[in-house]
Amino acid sequence: MSTPPFELLPEEKIIDTWTLLYIPPAGGKFNGKCTITNKRIFYDARMDYSAAGIASSFFIIHSGSMGQLMIPKSSITNVEVKKSFLDKRVTLTLDNGEKHAFSYGAMNIDKVVDAINVR
Repeated sequence: MSTPPFELLPEEKIIDTWTLLYIPPAGGKFNGKCTITNKRIFYDARMDYSAAGIASSFFIIHSGSMGQLMIPKSSITNVEVKKSFLDKRVTLTLDNGEKHAFSYGAMNIDKVVDAINVR
């Protein structure tokens, strides 16, 4: 596994990294890398899949990160899993009421959910 783009806390260990779609509380869709540790969830958005993001990509070439998100596992109050044929998704509710969703498309999301539940 390559070096993470963030500094690990004492006794923090990386569980795994997946390429997931992220749906933030304010809407939109982003494709990027999600790294889950025993203490935090990191998301590095690489491409905007929202309608506005796709339209802008015809005119602008984006390289590198479009933004990063860090969620401490201690702030997660609920983990909800929804599975349909083409969308396997986990939605995290935080202690401030925000809902952050991560989708693995048609792929099995169980390992992502298991990693989220490791504390």
